[in-house]
Amino acid sequence: MKYIILIHSNPRSRQVFDDMTDDQRHQFARDHRDFGQTLIDTGELIYSEGLVPGDQATWVTIHNGDILATDGPYAETKEYVAGFYVIECPDVQRAIEHAARLPEAAYTQVEVRPVFNMASIGL
Repeated sequence: MKYIILIHSNPRSRQVFDDMTDDQRHQFARDHRDFGQTLIDTGELIYSEGLVPGDQATWVTIHNGDILATDGPYAETKEYVAGFYVIECPDVQRAIEHAARLPEAAYTQVEVRPVFNMASIGL
């Protein structure tokens, strides 16, 4: 089964990162590298990336047939997805075990969500 592990950022988690020393930030990056390598070694990693902050996003919608693109999230949005791992593993418990090993799990929310299988509806 495929799962996505979403790493959320918010003002509290951002402050933790901002307060880290350079050495702590380097260790944080090494922890992610090692986590990804473990998933590669077990054959469970499909894809992973970090994302830029939400204020650099573009929101797209169609209104009356016109494409509308709006820069960044709405002002009241304080949380955004900071990165993700798409993995394939036997069950949600294994995905949760992986998510709990992420450095962010200690100070922000890490979400595990099954990836919807379009084949399950005949597509």
